[in-house]
Amino acid sequence: MDARFTTEQDEIRRALREVLHQRCGPEQVRTAVRTPDGHDGALWQTLAHRLGLPGLALPETYGGVGCPVTDLVLACEETGRALAPTPLLPTAVLAAPLILALGTDAQRTALLPRIASGELTAALAVPGRALPVALGLTGDNGGSWAGGGRAGGVQARRCGTGWRLHGEADQVLDGHSARLLVVAAHTGGYARSRTLLFLVPADTTAAGNTTAGLRRTRQTALDETRPRACVELRDVPAELLGDAENAGHVLRALADTGNATAATLAAEAVGAADRMLERTVAYARQREQFGRPIGSFQAVKHRLADVHVRVQAARSAAYYAAWSCGTGGDRAGALALAQALDALRLAAAEGIQLHGGIGFTWEHEAHLYFKRAAGDELLFGPVHRLRAHAADEAGLFATAGPVRAVRAPETVRKTVVR
Repeated sequence: MDARFTTEQDEIRRALREVLHQRCGPEQVRTAVRTPDGHDGALWQTLAHRLGLPGLALPETYGGVGCPVTDLVLACEETGRALAPTPLLPTAVLAAPLILALGTDAQRTALLPRIASGELTAALAVPGRALPVALGLTGDNGGSWAGGGRAGGVQARRCGTGWRLHGEADQVLDGHSARLLVVAAHTGGYARSRTLLFLVPADTTAAGNTTAGLRRTRQTALDETRPRACVELRDVPAELLGDAENAGHVLRALADTGNATAATLAAEAVGAADRMLERTVAYARQREQFGRPIGSFQAVKHRLADVHVRVQAARSAAYYAAWSCGTGGDRAGALALAQALDALRLAAAEGIQLHGGIGFTWEHEAHLYFKRAAGDELLFGPVHRLRAHAADEAGLFATAGPVRAVRAPETVRKTVVR
């Protein structure tokens, strides 16, 4: 394993940091998230046309750059530093890999070049709040989360040569503005129950949705930099992603996508935590109390040093998870994400407190970073479930046999009673 970055990776990060520094300040972020789309369209076009970010990990055959997943993860560390509100995560990290893994040649040719160019944005719609389970991060993605039976979830039924979808998906990232929805739906009834993915075009006009039966409502979110929507499908026509041969690989593709997504989210959290630490250190150097900078006090130094250690540990975990995605190694994404979310929450909390009175004001940017930590944990966690599921998959707490109750000695029981 060579841990050094390549020249291309360093150039991508440098160029991206320059663009985001100019176009993604705190006030610009607040302005962008309050637009109808929830992001700055001009910034998205810059990231797509100038840097090729949506197609960074897509093959050159489909208009992409052909870089490994590691390059996209490193790029997302920079977007995390700025909390850039863009459709990059739902489009390039969640939807595009599924289309690449499961789609037919015709679907790939029609969709992936448009995604790579930034023309087409996409979103993964999973029923209810089961996104982390569907991605295999907090539970077994066996498919029951898609909504078995007649009630709940999203149901798919054949209609002639096509399919029709009926149901509801909650908390769909960028679901209100994406022009293509990749919907996970349950089909086959009880006898042949299975989960499939479907393509639903969601182009909108000034008059509303052009797809009959599709209703998308933007939700109020704790973290406004990750806009989400409730997607309702009422007998909506859909196209099966892939063919009958790929139907048995849907859950595996979701799990692979989940591992890469967790590594990407971990890198974003590391970038955000590092930025928050930088701002806090800079403030501690200039803010004076009792005639000296507060950063010179030993207690403040210790707290900032603890944050620095946590951020560096989380960075190492995120980089290893990104490397393992490219080599087909172990699934380290969930553990890296748990580590990074802990680091971001600590960095944001310490930043708010060490900034003093100004840090507690609603207008200070430290709150944006704290909300990102809390919002990501609500969407993809919580942290203890990420770690517990990773431990279950690794068999860390497997027992050799049934656990037997041990009766305490008589002397101990009497002592406790007394």
